[in-house]
Amino acid sequence: MKHSSFGAADGRLVVYFHGAPGGIGEAQILHTDAAQNGLRVICQDRFSIDSSIVGDRYFQALADDIDRVAQGAPVDIIGFSIGAFVALQVSRLMRQQVRSLHLISPAAPLEGGDFQGSMAGGKVFWLAQKMPLAFKLLSYWQGLLATFAPQLLFGMLFSSAMAADKDLAANAEFKQFMHSVLRECFCGNVPGYLRDVQAYVTPWQASLRSTLAQTQLWHGDQDNWSPKEMSDYLQQQLPHCAEVHRMQGLSHYSTLYAAAPRICELLG
Repeated sequence: MKHSSFGAADGRLVVYFHGAPGGIGEAQILHTDAAQNGLRVICQDRFSIDSSIVGDRYFQALADDIDRVAQGAPVDIIGFSIGAFVALQVSRLMRQQVRSLHLISPAAPLEGGDFQGSMAGGKVFWLAQKMPLAFKLLSYWQGLLATFAPQLLFGMLFSSAMAADKDLAANAEFKQFMHSVLRECFCGNVPGYLRDVQAYVTPWQASLRSTLAQTQLWHGDQDNWSPKEMSDYLQQQLPHCAEVHRMQGLSHYSTLYAAAPRICELLG
């Protein structure tokens, strides 16, 4: 499986699960802080896995690949947004091999509360649940936008940006970064993206009790992609959740930028 690698080439292994939409280049956010703290961050190109591999077969393929890279040694895992959902599923299968789990702006099970109405992507998740063909067509249309009009797709996704995410959305460097990430997601990788979202909207709260890793949650108090109540729910359900770091004045991506250096320092 293809990976991207950031930070120190021979450092302590950390696995990063990007969001959906998202791509392996998203882990670039951790590069400088990972290098300064002696960490090697890898991000799997999970959308490239054969789309016929679904459910626990998919999560086990990710776990087996991590074990191969780690050569059986313990690993630390970071998951962002829907990537936090994937991180939880992989951690569940890897059991004690996961030393710590850091979930940033995590997306909790939709069935865990009345979350969907306050999520910026709530209507997309509703489509994935109720009208999967329409969701598939929407995703391929987004792929066309990512290819030919990335600025338009970016504008649509960030039209409801709140708090510090508004400042990010106005930043030219962030825009170019996200254009690249969106192309990674939607240009040739739509089946993998569909698999992640469709797995996420399928009930999975029962799996949370099987997560053995020591877990910390990082969540902006102004997040309108993954409402902050999702971390409150996860804290109650995860058996080894040590702390929720509430990030004041931050939303979704701004929390990722703020949490990354702090997590790298904790792991270094």
